[in-house]
Amino acid sequence: MRRLYAATPALAFAALVLVFGFFALRHNPQVVPRATVGRLAPNDVLPRLDGSPPAPLKTALNGVTLINFFASWCVPCAEEASTLNALKAQGVRVVGVAWEDDPVNTRGFLARYGDPYQTVFVDRSGRVGIDFGVTGVPETYVVGPDGRILDKEAHPLTPADATALLNKAGS
Repeated sequence: MRRLYAATPALAFAALVLVFGFFALRHNPQVVPRATVGRLAPNDVLPRLDGSPPAPLKTALNGVTLINFFASWCVPCAEEASTLNALKAQGVRVVGVAWEDDPVNTRGFLARYGDPYQTVFVDRSGRVGIDFGVTGVPETYVVGPDGRILDKEAHPLTPADATALLNKAGS
């Protein structure tokens, strides 16, 4: 009887590995959840990186806007920095949300890779990311003039991705 009790944790662990392994094999990592596409963008109030008073996210939306969730610890975020900087140079409105990041580190990241954002909001707890449906950084959402999320990209933004997102907004 003691052997059965001693083996129970190992058997339970093995069963969990089999169950989770089965589901992991059936999950396609290329499928990106788009639950918030078509909905109005969340209007959470967030602090801003520049120290100005917290504001609703929608105050930064003006016409077609890209909302980019990024973090200083995110290597792919550094990869997409040149694309975002080029978009800013073209006059595209890009709003940043520093997701689960320390503002000091965020400032350092922007100093190193450039600041493509009209404004940067700080989402230290990750709550706004949850409201948007962020599954990881970087993620970029295109929001239309009516405040509705039109689409998203859940990988480092390339110039082709940016063009596709902006085309969906009709700009």
